[in-house]
Amino acid sequence: MEEIIRRPPPYSTERDVLETECTVEFVKDSGPGGQHRNKRETGVRLTHLPSGTVIMATERRSQPQNLEAAFERLVVILKARNHVPRKRRPSRPTFGSVQKRLE
Repeated sequence: MEEIIRRPPPYSTERDVLETECTVEFVKDSGPGGQHRNKRETGVRLTHLPSGTVIMATERRSQPQNLEAAFERLVVILKARNHVPRKRRPSRPTFGSVQKRLE
């Protein structure tokens, strides 16, 4: 019997771990929101150092809301990168499918 060895995913998606692995920069960005957005550094740029992924969130006027949005996007991207497709187990065609093909 073959034993399956499960390895942990390469990137953690837990918030406290991500906060230690990321650098956070606050940036100005143009767009809707007027003066509040143009003169305040409400945009957030997250850089996940282990993977090199850079996430920007500038759609809100509030810095904490942009920070939450950036972390949520980072988690989605890291989960996609952590996905390992299951190995295909070769199978044989069924007797019925062989008969249909031959007819």
